[in-house]
Amino acid sequence: MKSLFKQLMFAFFAFTLAGAASAQDAKRGTAEEAVAMVKKAGAYLNENGPEKAAAAFNDPKGEFVKGDLYVFMITFDGVALAHGQNAKMVGKNLIDLKAGEVYPIREFVKIAKSPAGKGWFGYKWPNSITKAMEEKNTYIERNGEVLIGVGTYK
Repeated sequence: MKSLFKQLMFAFFAFTLAGAASAQDAKRGTAEEAVAMVKKAGAYLNENGPEKAAAAFNDPKGEFVKGDLYVFMITFDGVALAHGQNAKMVGKNLIDLKAGEVYPIREFVKIAKSPAGKGWFGYKWPNSITKAMEEKNTYIERNGEVLIGVGTYK
């Protein structure tokens, strides 16, 4: 009887962990979703202007935050106009923000100012859901005098 109880408890524990893992994976955004969200954010910015767009991008319960995906909008000088996951960044100059050995905002600006005006950049960043430091790839697009980005965790 003890053996059967132990097996049932182990199965329940394993099922619980599998459920938590699949729920966690369900919150992970894909590269395709990141690109689509940047394009949607760009269209919203163009249609509604920077003030209304910043308010929408900053809304943690709004349409521009989904699981671990969130929109940010930054000037070419590095000032965060919107950040869907961390309101404390809004209004701050992040150009010297360092992630490991790289300066992601500087790289985002380079991508936005490049002839293509869009691209990907990889670095390590704390995951807003798991709180763990993880590999992240961020998609950037220039939109007028700002850049819009959304990143995915590996």
